[in-house]
Amino acid sequence: TNCITVILLTFQTNILTELKNWKLNLIQHHKVQMRQEKEKHAAHVKQLQNEMENLKELLHTYEISISRKDEVVITNLTQALEKQKERVELMRKFTLWRIQHIKTKQEEYANTIAARHFRTALMKKVWAAWRSASEVGWKDKVARACQLRAEDVCVQLTNDYEAKIAELTATLEQRKAEILQLHSERDQYEDTMKKAFMRGVCALNLEAMTMFQSK
Repeated sequence: TNCITVILLTFQTNILTELKNWKLNLIQHHKVQMRQEKEKHAAHVKQLQNEMENLKELLHTYEISISRKDEVVITNLTQALEKQKERVELMRKFTLWRIQHIKTKQEEYANTIAARHFRTALMKKVWAAWRSASEVGWKDKVARACQLRAEDVCVQLTNDYEAKIAELTATLEQRKAEILQLHSERDQYEDTMKKAFMRGVCALNLEAMTMFQSK
């Protein structure tokens, strides 16, 4: 009887220790992943801000070139605008790839949670089978108490994982909204530069017409 009691207590301790280790490992992994995602997001936002600053400088250069009515400068700026468009297109493709990469990671994380949940359910079944084969009386009461405790821990872990997945999903949606806003601002800057460029061309045409008429 004493030997069986020791075995039961050891088994219970091992189960609780294993569940605790799983929980700690998952929490640590989640913290590292969130820190990495925050760093990547901050770097990406900084990159977008730099691109916006470059667009502002390019717009300012366009205004200077129009005021000088210098065709050479306008040609150079047109080429620079084409290069800038290429860079923006590459940045858009990279952003789409990064969003897809985050979705893939999220799916992998969800699959890992599902596999662990399946393993936990399997442990419950094994525990139930062992309990049914054990003796009645106080042994059955100890087994029932251990099972209830394990089920509570499993339910708590499942709730924590679902909350983490929801938080990651909300973060992803927020980043999508920020990216869409940045694209909208970029389109507005491009439209402004195009209008400024057309105004400059019209001014040059009027000046040329005036010169021909005066001659």
